[in-house]
Amino acid sequence: MSGNDIKAIEVATPKRTKEIIAKYGFSFKKSLGQNFLIDQNILHKIVNAAGLDKTKGALEIGPGIGALTQHLAAAAGTVTAIEIDNRLIPILGDILAGEEHVEVVHGDVLKLDLKKLFEERFEGVTGVSVVANLPYYVTTPILMKLLEERLPLENIVVMIQKEVAERMAAKPGGKEYGSLSVAVQYYCEPQLVCIVPHTVFIPQPNVDSAVIKLAVREKPPVEVEDEAHFFRIVQASFAQRRKTLANNLTAFVGKERREEMTQLLISCEIDPVRRGETLSLDEFARISRAFLAAGWR
Repeated sequence: MSGNDIKAIEVATPKRTKEIIAKYGFSFKKSLGQNFLIDQNILHKIVNAAGLDKTKGALEIGPGIGALTQHLAAAAGTVTAIEIDNRLIPILGDILAGEEHVEVVHGDVLKLDLKKLFEERFEGVTGVSVVANLPYYVTTPILMKLLEERLPLENIVVMIQKEVAERMAAKPGGKEYGSLSVAVQYYCEPQLVCIVPHTVFIPQPNVDSAVIKLAVREKPPVEVEDEAHFFRIVQASFAQRRKTLANNLTAFVGKERREEMTQLLISCEIDPVRRGETLSLDEFARISRAFLAAGWR
């Protein structure tokens, strides 16, 4: 079977994925979290959630053997796929042969200059979305890099571990809600698209996945004077989940300031005996502003 024969058929079926793996003698690296999707319906849901058209661009992270890349090529005007495993580059070259609007970049997304990549690859498009099946082990670092660098993104539509997706979309009050929920919701509006069973991958992971859509906000939903300080407050509030806000934040400001800090929380209309998991983004922002006013950094 030639590269052109492979390209003519869709990659994401058990039979065709196995054929490609056999043709190139590819072996999975567990250290890279490689799990190839073999379900066309899930791919359609991922691409549809991103709202792509021929005026828009798509950035894919970890294309594997190109199952999702094929669908992105059909939907978007410009596609860039970043692949860390150099063994997959020639396979992708065959699968995507003739797709002039698709570029595969060999590199580690965590080390690449993404702002420069955006300037070079997505000039003139009406919007860019990240669309990817992310390796479990680097999901959070990749997403936080995309968000913290303030890249000009419309949406981030990613397939990730189900539990992590649920934490990102969680509302205050539940056990899933934590510092990751706050960080993601500060930058985005999350929406769970679908649950993906572990049985639709080769090889099968041990847990189920989920597709989550993160619509990137034009500006955060709360006013924050110092973002780094705001996120330090959030982290401190969840340091030990079973402890009260007052106990967790005492470690942040120092024992000698505990009484003063307790009164400050009350002045912010926040009960010191509450736990971090019950606080909204607005309440965390209130604490951050009050602590900064008190000189507590």
